[in-house]
Amino acid sequence: MEVRERIPMISPETLSPAQREVYDKIVAGPRGVVVGPLRVVLHSPQLADRWQALGEFLRYRTQLPAVVSELAIIMVGRYWNSQVEWFIHSAIAVDSGVPADVVEAIRTAQSPVFLDARDLAVYEYARELLEFGHVSDDCYARATEAIGAVALVELTGLLGYYTMVAMMLNAHEVPLPSKGAGSLLDLPSDRRPRQPQRLPAGQWGGP
Repeated sequence: MEVRERIPMISPETLSPAQREVYDKIVAGPRGVVVGPLRVVLHSPQLADRWQALGEFLRYRTQLPAVVSELAIIMVGRYWNSQVEWFIHSAIAVDSGVPADVVEAIRTAQSPVFLDARDLAVYEYARELLEFGHVSDDCYARATEAIGAVALVELTGLLGYYTMVAMMLNAHEVPLPSKGAGSLLDLPSDRRPRQPQRLPAGQWGGP
């Protein structure tokens, strides 16, 4: 049976003047291209304009090093079973310095081994917040010590933003981009909703 797309993907040829204004902002910014959730968010140019500005800040302008941001993003993609989010950011994560074995452990929902105490603290903070919507006192203290209060606020915002991204991608079944080098999640081919993928606690592998 033919699978119909749930919502038309925005294309440059069909943009309204309001959509074109936002589209041009996105293309002129650090993204350089309209991909992922913005292909459907542009149906609402007002939302898309605020979306792209928030996303640009959280991805490119925070105090978080790229390796920390991308570690958090792939955790969100894995937790919410978001194939597109994972595909795009798993390759970026490796390029940003997340060890390939850590990326693969997250992809397969195995316990990743960290040699960097900061990254382990970030992983545990993101893991607890995704699973419980709260974090323990000890976890919060370790994350604050590792990256500081301002960066921790920004990390929390990043996790929330990419959860929104994952939901937009999943709900509207945005297809994979035609180009990319990321890996894929092992997900069933049926279109039934799935429970979030719980991530195990990380391990310390240093001396």
